Amino acid sequence: MQTRFRKFKLEARKYLRHQMRDKLSQTRISIQLCLLALLFALMASAVIILFRLLLQWANHVTQTQEWDFTGSIGDWRVLLPLFGAFLIWLVARFGSKRYKRMGIAYVLHRVKLHYGKIPLQSAPGQFFQALFALASNFSVGREGPAIHLGAVTASVLAEKFKLPDNSVRIMCASGIAAGIAATFNAPLAAVVFVLEVVLREYKVQYFFPIMLSAICGAVSSQVVFGNIHEFDAIKVSHIPLDQYPLLALGGIVLGVAAALFNHSLIQVTERGQHWPLIIRLLLAGVITTLIGLVLPQALGSGEMAIGLAVSDNPAIWFLLAVLLAKIIATIAAIGLGIPGGIIGPLYGIGALGGAILAQATALLFPSVAPYAGLYTVIGMTAMMGVCLSAPLAALVALLEMTNDASIILPGMIVAVPAYLIAYQGLNAKSIFFRQLDIMGLGYKVAPVNLGLQKLGVRALMDRRIVIVNNNDELLLEVMKRAQGRPVLARDAEGQIAMLELQMPSFDTDTSLTQHRIQGLPDSATLNEVYEILATKRAGEVYIYQDNPENIVGVISWSNLQQEIRAGEV
Repeated sequence: MQTRFRKFKLEARKYLRHQMRDKLSQTRISIQLCLLALLFALMASAVIILFRLLLQWANHVTQTQEWDFTGSIGDWRVLLPLFGAFLIWLVARFGSKRYKRMGIAYVLHRVKLHYGKIPLQSAPGQFFQALFALASNFSVGREGPAIHLGAVTASVLAEKFKLPDNSVRIMCASGIAAGIAATFNAPLAAVVFVLEVVLREYKVQYFFPIMLSAICGAVSSQVVFGNIHEFDAIKVSHIPLDQYPLLALGGIVLGVAAALFNHSLIQVTERGQHWPLIIRLLLAGVITTLIGLVLPQALGSGEMAIGLAVSDNPAIWFLLAVLLAKIIATIAAIGLGIPGGIIGPLYGIGALGGAILAQATALLFPSVAPYAGLYTVIGMTAMMGVCLSAPLAALVALLEMTNDASIILPGMIVAVPAYLIAYQGLNAKSIFFRQLDIMGLGYKVAPVNLGLQKLGVRALMDRRIVIVNNNDELLLEVMKRAQGRPVLARDAEGQIAMLELQMPSFDTDTSLTQHRIQGLPDSATLNEVYEILATKRAGEVYIYQDNPENIVGVISWSNLQQEIRAGEV
């Protein structure tokens, strides 16, 4: 009785696993996909929370985020960037050379061309190098490690569960959303960022798993750190309609500034690629240290720069000096390979730029003076939106982080001219894609291939197969009785051939022909089938589960073409 129960339990588990794989291979939303996304998001959120706690502890020890950090030569904290550069080099030196790539640009490459599959071995380097970079006052952001670690966690778990590749990509995107939400307590911004920057398309089957993951990340952040909105201290006043033309003109100025920043950063990144890693890291450390001696407000992710921008009556010349120092510190850190994100520094640069714009405009139009806080926020929105080619994500992020809906309309009025002048007038391009070009990593996928990647092979394969041994003397009789079902023949070496029955003419006998066919795992997508069959535009591919001997279906070129024409992919 116990043996029968175990057998029943094993068969039930096998059936459920097959049913789940069939569901996940479809291009439709499913409860299974949402539940898996939620499970993986919990793990991704835990990793990000651990990272934030360690960073919080490190900042508490060094206290470099406090206003008492003056950057004087007698303060040991001013030397932190040099010490941090050395630690980053040590981690890179003793880590695996095969998995040294990291960051948002690398994640975009893996999502586009490898279904979001990111090697687990790349996670420790990203975790500790980014931790050292942020704790030692480099001008980098927290979102870089959050995106990479969230993506790694979710994609590795998806592969452990042996999910279809089309679902692995969605799980990776969900992990990214959980990571961003757990970092900034901004779930909607996390969803929009993933759809606008990472996936670059809006699909219902993406939206719900990603939204659930973002909710999980935000709730995890609130449980540990509280329901905190990082920029809610910024005083944003409702601006009257007669001020909107000035905002639009300000958007043009901010767009030009963002485009120039993009160009400068890419130039440094391109030249620094050919230098030894230790030289690049130490140079970034020296530049950051020198800036810290003179203008410590320019160091760190951007909190001190934002604090200065919204402080009471800062001198415009001082704001200009800190802005220039912040730009140099950011270009030195990101361009020379310090691991970390760029959104945090962009917020600092944008806040300073907006504050300067408000003061300069107030000299000609004194009525602008009460709205300096709003100018600070829209400066942050414009810089992020233009530099990352993500205007909607930038607007939603600042909406959630300020907890003030009054920024929506002014932010949109500034974002449109800023984006247009930068991308059409000055030929700007997303920093992430420029970084991919420099690294020689691809990110472009043809529309046909992109569509085929969204559907797993289990959704199209013909399961009515007949498998026989190639030395079977009754092959012809088997073919006649197959009644149109695909017949596969396996030889002594394990090679698989497709059998075809040649219909006789009036002077010939019925005969059999066979041709070798390739196999794919049932986790593959239709894109792999297309790549195998497209050269001859004919033939078949067999699908196996777990191992090549367990064949579960066949996909023919004709069936694939019908799927493409029907527009199902």
